[in-house]
Amino acid sequence: MKEEIVYLDSSAIIKRYIEEPGSLEIRSLYKKAYAGEIVVSYSLWNVGEVLVAFDRARRLERITEDDYRTVKRRFLNEIKRMLKLGVMVLVPITLRVLRESWKLLEKYHIYVADALQIASARNIDAELFLTGDKRLYEIALRENIKSKYIG
Repeated sequence: MKEEIVYLDSSAIIKRYIEEPGSLEIRSLYKKAYAGEIVVSYSLWNVGEVLVAFDRARRLERITEDDYRTVKRRFLNEIKRMLKLGVMVLVPITLRVLRESWKLLEKYHIYVADALQIASARNIDAELFLTGDKRLYEIALRENIKSKYIG
């Protein structure tokens, strides 16, 4: 049986490592992945976006320097572990995905990184797209991608 692929945008991934609304739901999702019930997916682009968000939280003193080092290490180690276990798909940034994202940014007048999320989810035929961005959620729905807003 093929596992369900659940695509997370950066706002959803961050909820795994920094406590905020929706964190419990994301933790539950990761437990399902480790149990082999689903496959978690996101774009290689998200790795940089998440690291930027961690750094911003540190600069704004939402997290301490020690917390920053801890969440960064956990995030990067978890990617390696999940890939090794086969419970994650890390979507590469290909010309095909970029071209589709360019069409989406023109259609919806959104930031290219947001368009890249929808294009990446579509590229791997994700069964579910999770985001903490209300506008991105609405656009994904308009693109006929089964989506859930986690706010």
